[in-house]
Amino acid sequence: MRRYLSEPFDGSDRYATERYEGAAGRNWWACDPTLRLLMLRHLGDGYAWAEPHLDRLGALMGGLVAECAEETDRNPPRLEKYDKWGRDVSEVVMPPSFLTARQALMESNFTAPSFAEEARAHGADPSALAAAWTYLLDQADIGMGCALGTGGDMVVSLAEKYAPEDVREKVREIFANGFYSGEAAQMFTERTGGSDLAALETVAVPSGDAWSLSGLKWFASNANGSAFVVLARLPEGEVAPFLVVWERRDGTRNGVRIRRLKDKLGTRSVASAEVEFTAAEAFLLAGSGPGAGSGLGTMMKLTNASRLGVAMMGLGVARRALVESICYARAREAFGRPLIEQPLMRRKLAELIVEVEAAQAMVFDAHVSPRLRLAPALTKLRAARLGVTTATDAIEVHGGNGYIEQWPVARLLRDAQVNPIWEGGDNILCLDVRRAMLKEQAHLPFLDRLRSLATSGLVGARIDDLAKAIEAWHALDRGVAEERLYPLAQFMADVYAAALLEDQARWGLDDGRKALVARSYAEAHLVDHGPLRGLDRPAENPQRFDDLLSGAFTG
Repeated sequence: MRRYLSEPFDGSDRYATERYEGAAGRNWWACDPTLRLLMLRHLGDGYAWAEPHLDRLGALMGGLVAECAEETDRNPPRLEKYDKWGRDVSEVVMPPSFLTARQALMESNFTAPSFAEEARAHGADPSALAAAWTYLLDQADIGMGCALGTGGDMVVSLAEKYAPEDVREKVREIFANGFYSGEAAQMFTERTGGSDLAALETVAVPSGDAWSLSGLKWFASNANGSAFVVLARLPEGEVAPFLVVWERRDGTRNGVRIRRLKDKLGTRSVASAEVEFTAAEAFLLAGSGPGAGSGLGTMMKLTNASRLGVAMMGLGVARRALVESICYARAREAFGRPLIEQPLMRRKLAELIVEVEAAQAMVFDAHVSPRLRLAPALTKLRAARLGVTTATDAIEVHGGNGYIEQWPVARLLRDAQVNPIWEGGDNILCLDVRRAMLKEQAHLPFLDRLRSLATSGLVGARIDDLAKAIEAWHALDRGVAEERLYPLAQFMADVYAAALLEDQARWGLDDGRKALVARSYAEAHLVDHGPLRGLDRPAENPQRFDDLLSGAFTG
């Protein structure tokens, strides 16, 4: 029985609301041919074993997890600052919808050590399956992705290397379900900002075989976690990472206070807070003495992995926005026919399909292939921004409905806005590209990888052009070189994505459709369209759009 009243003016087919089915309620594995292609490639003989798991995961993400994400956005976490006696308890109370989704995700956790072991036993690459898991989750709720994944690998890796044995054992207990269990938080940002470590004010002083840490962190996500990596200044002035947990070794409450939760634009399912440390017991996650090694250096390497996580979030938002746009354009009619039949709408959707698949190629390559030093910065630079622009386009496709919170795409845009900020904005990413090229000659293996993917034709020529551009950049004055980092990084990302798509076209897994995607991307990003801006090109074959669409979304 329907729950709404009939109205005298709703007899038109335009009001047949049952036609307006978006992404929620669908199986996101079954309706995504691009993800199936990636898994066929990266799982090999393990695909047959993994496919039923992926199918169940797709139903979970498109069903319960997507539903809970909307509810959590409307009813976000709250802070219980004091108990009934006025004592500071700083307890973050998570809404039931969040807890329900997290429980379901932990029961189907592709990142758990036990699942990874089972995958290996069946010939399936655990890193590819973990990438698929986060990709599907981020389509539902990047806030949940942040809550589950923030800094877990960093906490465990640094604790195993530097913490006392009893503390290591505590960390092992906390992360028994793996890195992606929602138990970690990284606390770097202060009121002076997150990137300028020279301005950091939190301090730590020795206290027996531990340290006493005091200071204020201005923006700490997943404040309801159990183990924190906190940046603080040593007495001699250097900055180092420390481990802080809620209880001291003696079982008493540690000096950790949550001042307030942030009232954020989006990602409301992750509890972000201002956290104050008052003589908190902490453990140095770095060596001591000459040549002992820097925990900060290790942490920065792990930050690159976090950047790939944020890039995946940008991709997840972009994919969800694309699916919502396709679904709405199929159902919505204007000027006597569905939007998806209108030439300008077909152009927009074709562009979105190609851009999302290009970012997908970058993100998955960075997750499952041998790590390139430049890949995290370039991939985040492209994918995080794409999440924002694709969500914006989805709102435009929906028209006025897209601007309304009852429809799904308004939240996508609110959530997507944080991705260019998390783990470094565009300028910080460009500075990291510079650092990697100047200090590590990271452009050399990057160019070698590109040449292994595409050696001829337009993309091959642009790889040669990129090598010349990098050489010319090295000869610039330092100030001018910094100004021109952004266009250089964009050029790198363009060629990287184009080479990956050309390589995918040679896999032979999709009847030649990826060749169409690769060609479309190269034409958009690598071709000089001349003074007429491509207006003199031959008309598009209508079949092009149908082929792009059929290989991007089914259902």
